[in-house]
Amino acid sequence: MKKYKIRKVLMILVFACIAAVAFGFIVMGLWNAILPAVLGVKAITFIQALGILLLSKILFGGGPRGGFGGRCGPGGMWKMKMREKFQNMTPEEREKIRAAWKSRCGGGRGWHHMEEDEKDTNIG
Repeated sequence: MKKYKIRKVLMILVFACIAAVAFGFIVMGLWNAILPAVLGVKAITFIQALGILLLSKILFGGGPRGGFGGRCGPGGMWKMKMREKFQNMTPEEREKIRAAWKSRCGGGRGWHHMEEDEKDTNIG
């Protein structure tokens, strides 16, 4: 069983390296084919293309938790907490919340009526 795990890890590493090299060449080729003619920038090397890939991975993610807007990114934890709260409510409480949000955000009345709606709606 231990040999299987080691073999599996090695295969994943090999495929990850192959994918990184392939994507590096794709980025380098696209950059060198398009951007010098369009924007007048210099051509890049393979190492610079890998750097661009790494930078884009850091900034934009690409996995379930990476980049801005990921699971723990801006708003991610808030959404998880609100989903958990909503699931723990009774159906009557859920409907009350939905009606309150519909009256605030829907119906085309605008945001200036929010204070009046809060007075009319008895939420928790």
